[in-house]
Amino acid sequence: MRLTMNRKQILDKEFLKQFKTETALTDFFKQLHSQALEHILQAEMDVHLGYQKNEKAGDNSGNSRNGVSKKKVKTEYGEHIIEVPRDRNGGFDPVMVPKGQNKSLSVENMVISLYSKGMSTADIEQQLQELYGFKLSTSAISHITNKVLLHIQEWQTRPLANQYFVVWMDGIVFKVRDNGKVINKTIYLAVGLNK
Repeated sequence: MRLTMNRKQILDKEFLKQFKTETALTDFFKQLHSQALEHILQAEMDVHLGYQKNEKAGDNSGNSRNGVSKKKVKTEYGEHIIEVPRDRNGGFDPVMVPKGQNKSLSVENMVISLYSKGMSTADIEQQLQELYGFKLSTSAISHITNKVLLHIQEWQTRPLANQYFVVWMDGIVFKVRDNGKVINKTIYLAVGLNK
């Protein structure tokens, strides 16, 4: 089952009723991870082509999008079938899920984590080069963080229900750079379950 939803559907009681067990909730997060992975691959394609989908800059550019292909990948969340974008010239070689491999590098976690800790895109580029031995340009890193953060912000700003049957809460403190100073910031996580 493909997970496609908007803010209204997240709050739909029928939608929330399906989470009766921890396994159901875990499966939901697996599907969210697949979507995030696909967003990152689309961002990589934007950088590869030099323009975003449906932009006029792509007209007569010599290379364009050519649909998607399905690929089974293994991640820290288990096996997923994702859609990997293709280009007409066949030159697109994604960093997240390299051609000929079925394992995701979890680069998105690294990029988002390093970015949230206040590292610049140039610092992240250098870190990925040192740790993984591949070069991801600063523009690609910016594109990845913008695409994923936009999706996260939309999900975070959705209206919440007035009452939940069970609520799980947690928080983690990170040291981040803010206006030249390193300060503590807490990220709070709350998961609510309707009956």
